[in-house]
Amino acid sequence: MPDDQMAPNGADRPIRPLDPIDRTIVRLLQADGRASVRAIAEQVHISRANAYARINRLVETGVIRGFAARINHEKAGQGASAYITLKIVQDSWRTVRAKLEQLPGAAHIALVSGDFDVLLLVHTADNRALRELVLTRLQAIPEVISTRTLLVFEETDLLPEP
Repeated sequence: MPDDQMAPNGADRPIRPLDPIDRTIVRLLQADGRASVRAIAEQVHISRANAYARINRLVETGVIRGFAARINHEKAGQGASAYITLKIVQDSWRTVRAKLEQLPGAAHIALVSGDFDVLLLVHTADNRALRELVLTRLQAIPEVISTRTLLVFEETDLLPEP
């Protein structure tokens, strides 16, 4: 079986499209990762055993990568957020990614196409901490050619409601 047909975690099951029940389960868990199997089963009109099996399969095949709390960064003492674009040395993605993963406040890292190579989302206590992160930490990475910082004034979480 070709590698692109394999489950993301390397399981020997082929990737298959989600059916409407699986999509509903995913949507419900995105809205409330603490929802009980019983509540999910009731909402999608299946047995608890079926819901449990489906959720386990979604986790085992890598469709669901984990469960996490959604954080209000301001209330958590991270009042400054920014998207930072980086141009990096060609073929240095893996090295740069490993260094970015270690940055305090790094929330999302993406290799992208276009005018820059990497898009990084960070949350810091304030603009002084953000300045320090960019000028001292990011620009000290030898493979980083340039950065551009875009301050986030307001953000809206687009996850589905229960």
